[in-house]
Amino acid sequence: MGFSEIIGHGKQLDTLRSALVQGRLHHAYLFVGPEGVGKRTIALSLARAIHCSDRPGDFCDQCANCARIEASNHPDVRFIGPLPDKKEISIQQIREIEKELNFRSFSGGRKIAVIDPATLMNLAAQNALLKTLEEPPQNSILILIASNSGGLLPTLRSRCLRLSFGPLRRDLLAGFLAAKGTAAETVNLLSAISGGSLGTAMRIDGEDLREKRQVWSGLLSALKAGDYRAATETAEALSSNKEETSKFLEWAETWYRDLLIHTVTQDSKDIINLDLLAQIEEHCAHGDIEHLLSLLAQTAAASAQIQRNFNRRMVLEDLFFTVVGAR
Repeated sequence: MGFSEIIGHGKQLDTLRSALVQGRLHHAYLFVGPEGVGKRTIALSLARAIHCSDRPGDFCDQCANCARIEASNHPDVRFIGPLPDKKEISIQQIREIEKELNFRSFSGGRKIAVIDPATLMNLAAQNALLKTLEEPPQNSILILIASNSGGLLPTLRSRCLRLSFGPLRRDLLAGFLAAKGTAAETVNLLSAISGGSLGTAMRIDGEDLREKRQVWSGLLSALKAGDYRAATETAEALSSNKEETSKFLEWAETWYRDLLIHTVTQDSKDIINLDLLAQIEEHCAHGDIEHLLSLLAQTAAASAQIQRNFNRRMVLEDLFFTVVGAR
């Protein structure tokens, strides 16, 4: 294992490796990008490369330091997140890290702290961390990881070197999944529907999702203009469980996205639900761009409402009434 085996993000890795070899690593980094694309993996890899005893400028995954970092028990590398049963990273956690960063390194390398997700630091914690960034302890590195930087203080962001990570290419995901022995039809589905997130692709049960998508697409296709009773029954059927409702809405966003793309381009190249192409083409034969845009936006809004614990049946009814109201 080494930097060369990390999937994607070549430019970001080159930046970090060059700084590592030249001894010019920044005292604080902000890794920003979608969930599951490899930000934490790269932070972990950088920590291993800094402390690896066998491969200067890279990491071996075999030496004692690499093994301890992988197991999260290296004395010079700390990962900070919310404590069990807590929703935030507290000021006390940040103060403890500040103290540790000022201690001498046990291994003779750098002291490293990775805060993930950094956006869960409360305001007091962010202000406490700001003092550390203004006067960083010698031979220390802070790495902040976030899906977006909007929840961080501007003064905090300005004191970090930002590296932005985008979604992974579909072919890279497909190659990785195929190498893991995933069935070819499942590889195509997962690499398309995961949105460039390897973490998402690894988390999804491909066969289970395939079956559910067939059911979900059938339910949406069965909603006819003016049939508010069917809309109500469908909302009732899909609202019994929060997790399942969230999964449905996450998929529904890709469905309406595909309908919109195919209606505009008449091309299947960028379609996510390729195995449902026949149904997509049937819908697009009488599709309305403005209506599809509205449904896409409303589906995204419904998904956010479910996460905020709105009444699931009412949220889905509102969405499905829009579906049957303009068909």
